[in-house]
Amino acid sequence: GQILENAPEGSVVLSVVATDRDEGVNGDISYQFSQAVGQSDSAFTIDPTSGEIKLTKPLDFEAAENHELSVRATDGGGLSAICKVLVEVVDVNDNAPELAVSSFSSPLPENASPGTVVALFTVRDRDAGANGKITCALEDQPSFSLRPAYKNYYELLTVSTLDREETARYILTVTAADAGSPPLTTTQTFTVDISDVNDNAPVFNQTSYTMFVRENNVPTVLVGAVSATDADVGPNAKVTYSLAPAHPAEQPPCSCISVNSENGHVFVLRPLDYEQVRQIEVLVSASDAGSPPLSANVTIRLVVVDENDNAPLVLHPAQESSPPSSELVPVSAEAGYLITKVVAIDADSGQNSWLSYHLLRATDPGLFAVGAQSGEVRLRRPVTERDAVKQKLVVLVRDNGQPPLSATAALSALLLSDFSDMRLPHSSLATDDESGSLTTYLIISLVFISLLFLASMAAFVTRKLCKRKELKGGHVLYDAGNLQSGLADAAAAGTLPHAYCYEISLTTGSGNSEFKFLKPILPSLPPQHCGMGGGTDDEQDYP
Repeated sequence: GQILENAPEGSVVLSVVATDRDEGVNGDISYQFSQAVGQSDSAFTIDPTSGEIKLTKPLDFEAAENHELSVRATDGGGLSAICKVLVEVVDVNDNAPELAVSSFSSPLPENASPGTVVALFTVRDRDAGANGKITCALEDQPSFSLRPAYKNYYELLTVSTLDREETARYILTVTAADAGSPPLTTTQTFTVDISDVNDNAPVFNQTSYTMFVRENNVPTVLVGAVSATDADVGPNAKVTYSLAPAHPAEQPPCSCISVNSENGHVFVLRPLDYEQVRQIEVLVSASDAGSPPLSANVTIRLVVVDENDNAPLVLHPAQESSPPSSELVPVSAEAGYLITKVVAIDADSGQNSWLSYHLLRATDPGLFAVGAQSGEVRLRRPVTERDAVKQKLVVLVRDNGQPPLSATAALSALLLSDFSDMRLPHSSLATDDESGSLTTYLIISLVFISLLFLASMAAFVTRKLCKRKELKGGHVLYDAGNLQSGLADAAAAGTLPHAYCYEISLTTGSGNSEFKFLKPILPSLPPQHCGMGGGTDDEQDYP
């Protein structure tokens, strides 16, 4: 007989029927299992009167596909007969597939090549027929796939490159299903961790850095910091900072900048001067601790901020000259007449170099005005006769720094009534100590030159006379008495026998007197006639 393996307890498997031709008590038949059946009958029981064989517990096709029973029929007289009963268990889909993992690799390096086997496993189903036919599938996962290996073996492998920085862990679910109705399934989960490989260089949080430091800074001042991150983990993500040369063969470009290797803090090691260096560019490298290490570079531009540490420098009028230069101003000049312009520069920059001009003091402050921005010195009012001929001014040049620095420019102006011919009477400078001193020096020089000229002329005449005496043997006479006496008289009188013209002239923009000496016109001396014994034949010219 047949019975489903999932038949409940008490189900009738079959009925055994025996006959006896005797009558009465001898014809009454009872049924029982023969002891020779063994343990198989433990799952069955037989009704002694009806001969029905029933289940005492559920059957399991996977444990035993059939059961052989021995039934004894005995009548009332003690006679018996034995028959064999074969019970076939019909399989039902009551067993899900089983999955056994043979090998599994985790963690998996992120640089594993496609086709790397991650896991090897087997599947089986204890059911028979279609109930035992198994198919395996992997849930949607583009980086992995399943591949049948041998018989009921399957491989779980990679099909594309992995990136730990994108996905650090994969949870893979494999489902094994049989062909029963309804089908039974089994799932197996594989957790694959991806191990890091040093495949990412550090990345700075800015493409470049601009930092500022004031000039005259204190040494080792902190001016900023650089920061870089590495997408890797562990030692591959540990970043250290250092100064890098612009080219491999070069040394670090600036020894005045230092970078902390741990936190990227940037320090300026020594004071900087804005007037010497306006900005510095250095290259900073960030390297990880991987093997081999990877690195990235970034440019730091350090801008030196100007401090007001330079006073203005006056270029015009020149302050080194002594005495200071004088500007000529006609007394007919009207208000607004441009006398001169003070020119100054400042080595600083920005508002520290913005210059303003102010009249600090003057002989007559009400006579002059100074342009605050241009530095032009002009007449505030027309010149009057009461104004002094020599006017002294001091102009203050101040920058716009905090605190401001300043310089002074000293100049003088000469108020002249008429300088069309550039002649200046001596009386107009009599009150000027400096002009008086200069005139004294010039008079002394003229006297010295005149004496030198007289001495030269005397020596020249004497030499000529000596030559003549030698040539004529003493017979030639030269009447030089008049000339020598004339020269002696001129020396005594302090004048020369020939006319000299001395002209003093002043050039525009200059306060010093200049003299122009005109060469004296020396006519040739008239020829002197000398003779011996009344003779007048020989003549000689002397210059």
